[in-house]
Amino acid sequence: MGLYKSRILPRILDLAMRNKALDPYRHKIIGSARGLVLEVGVGSGMNLPLYARAVDRVYGLDPSPELLSLARQRARNAIVAVSLVRASAEEIPFASSVFDTIVMTWTLCSIPKPSIAVAEIRRVLKSDGRLVFVEHGLSPETGVARWQHRLTPCWSWIGGGCHLNRKTDDLLRRAGFEIKDLATGYIKGPKPWIYMYEGDAKSF
Repeated sequence: MGLYKSRILPRILDLAMRNKALDPYRHKIIGSARGLVLEVGVGSGMNLPLYARAVDRVYGLDPSPELLSLARQRARNAIVAVSLVRASAEEIPFASSVFDTIVMTWTLCSIPKPSIAVAEIRRVLKSDGRLVFVEHGLSPETGVARWQHRLTPCWSWIGGGCHLNRKTDDLLRRAGFEIKDLATGYIKGPKPWIYMYEGDAKSF
């Protein structure tokens, strides 16, 4: 794996996720979670202290042992029960139709096979459950999108597999999700990195 990906990258990702511009999205998404929750790509656990009493338990899924080690520290400050699971979103180790809410915050960009992961997410979500998400991805502006496509190969290596050019809503719809209340737009920063997709989805 190498020193960069095993030691340095997890710290960089943790630092990046502390960006205050992300906080309004984070609070809104986590505040809407209910019941039994699966957080896909829990990372260093930035969301864990934000879950409220409406949540029975959070299962935090991530393939990185280094990030999960950081998440364990933040789990101590959570007011709900937290279980951390080392696993890939492409092979979620839970039975079908288990979770009331699935949470994704800036996760789908870095999953190697996002279509498989989204199908797995749909599988483990209850028929009346909700997927709540905020992701960054492909801009509708032609010039910005062109740069996203150009930058992604290099950025993916630097950023732990992060793709700048994934269109979140299309990935979800192709997997059988109906998206509710989708909001898109830029936050402050360099445009190729900061076009956001935020919403709520259900299976159909």
